[in-house]
Amino acid sequence: MWWGEEAAKGAKIAVWWDMKECPIPEGYDAGRIRPSLEAAFKERGYSGPVSSITAYGDQTQTPVHILQGLLSTGVSVAHTRSESTNYILYRDIVEWRGQNPPPATMMIISNQVGGDLSWDLARLQQRSQYNLFLAYSKAPCVLSVLSTSSRWLWEKLLGDNNNNRIETRSVQYKLSAMILGCCKSCNFDCQSPEKFRKHLSSYKHARQESVYPTYKEVNRVTETWGRNYAAAPEYATAKILVWWNMFDCPIPEGYDARRVRPSLEEAFKKLGYSGPVSITAYGDLNHTPEHLLRGLSSTGVSLAHTILDVTYKRMYSDLLDGQKSNPTPTNIMVISDTDTHQAFSTPLVRLVQKQKHNLFLAYSSRPCKMFVLLPSAEWLWHSLLEVSEKRKHVLQKCTSESESDRGGESSAMLYCKVCCGGQGPDYKSLDYLRTHLSSEEHAQEEYSITAFVQLKTKNRNLSLLAQYDREHRQQWRQVKKSKNIKRIRKAFRTGFLLLYNHLRRLRARKSQSCRRRGSRRRAQKSPTVW
Repeated sequence: MWWGEEAAKGAKIAVWWDMKECPIPEGYDAGRIRPSLEAAFKERGYSGPVSSITAYGDQTQTPVHILQGLLSTGVSVAHTRSESTNYILYRDIVEWRGQNPPPATMMIISNQVGGDLSWDLARLQQRSQYNLFLAYSKAPCVLSVLSTSSRWLWEKLLGDNNNNRIETRSVQYKLSAMILGCCKSCNFDCQSPEKFRKHLSSYKHARQESVYPTYKEVNRVTETWGRNYAAAPEYATAKILVWWNMFDCPIPEGYDARRVRPSLEEAFKKLGYSGPVSITAYGDLNHTPEHLLRGLSSTGVSLAHTILDVTYKRMYSDLLDGQKSNPTPTNIMVISDTDTHQAFSTPLVRLVQKQKHNLFLAYSSRPCKMFVLLPSAEWLWHSLLEVSEKRKHVLQKCTSESESDRGGESSAMLYCKVCCGGQGPDYKSLDYLRTHLSSEEHAQEEYSITAFVQLKTKNRNLSLLAQYDREHRQQWRQVKKSKNIKRIRKAFRTGFLLLYNHLRRLRARKSQSCRRRGSRRRAQKSPTVW
């Protein structure tokens, strides 16, 4: 459940609709669009006022009776060139968000939400969480990074003209309080359908659209946002949960493991975060040197043994458990190359949109493209660990004092995330954990997980091959059949030509032979002249 869902149920609702991607079905009464949407919202428990519905598209192609049906029910109509619709629609969404802080509900009716709009909108949603509805004429074939409260297929959302859930009583809309017809090319607006259509057919409008440029690319407003923001008041003293993937971001060779926690805490303090820090490190502890494990555990870093195949799965599972037991607002830090593992990054993006979490990132190398995750701060792993010699001395001194205060015992938690479905017990000491990791029982569990992952990958590949065969085999057969037909025709033409030439030569020889015989006969019959 989204953290602000209850507050959004009574808040205002704004709708943006791409008429080209999701057209009005043929024969459908355009005056029923608004009532259909309002009925769908009420079925989901949202009773807030629908403050605006804006339909975008090339309105020169929209019949007059549809324009009248939309305008008569308070649906605003915006004229855009088809190639500029995404740009203008998203620009209006960003402008509306700037003027209407949450709680509020946004609905987008378009097939492009899973494509051009999703990257930037997902980043905006991580910063300011609005309740989000989606509708599309064709369901996306890939998992969207956007977290939504409800999704509909466009035609199912509208129902039919005899939809019983829509009240048939007439509703009077205050048209004078809103602009209903707008030409985005000319900044022209009016409330009369006749004036609106007259403007769209005017010379001035045609000149404006011809001269001024067409914007096709969606303007990604978050691309220019800075990094490493100072702490917001609501997060400054909140708890910081750190999830560290040691496969992607290992401890550098020769680095003192006891400096990891102080280095992270120092980076947080520079940005104004002073809340308690909990760190969990995931890695293959069987192949991690003992002095590193003892150095980490001595500073309160929890250790979780896992194998590469299930690391992200265990991290995300623990992250979900951690955010449930820690009420928002909470700071979350992920130390991992998350951009290389979409099965982890996509659910994480959706989680941050649902829950009011502040996100930090650290990675081993700068990603080739900007994250869809929107962190308040991000670091390169090696630069995060770099500390001056003076700071190094102070940190080691403090660490030694803290160890003596604890009597040499570790306050860290020690887990095996391979056995017991990742829900194994907390081992009280490294020695106990090491004993478990060297057992035959644990080795068998690791082997079974690896075998299962390999089998799953193999079955997935076979499924993809079968799907490809279903989609393309008939096409390839037709191509092959066409090639065979062409080959037969060519062979026939070539063979016929050879036969024709052969017969022609035979006829020529026969004709020549006949002429010779005729000449001999004539020579024999003719009298001899003395």
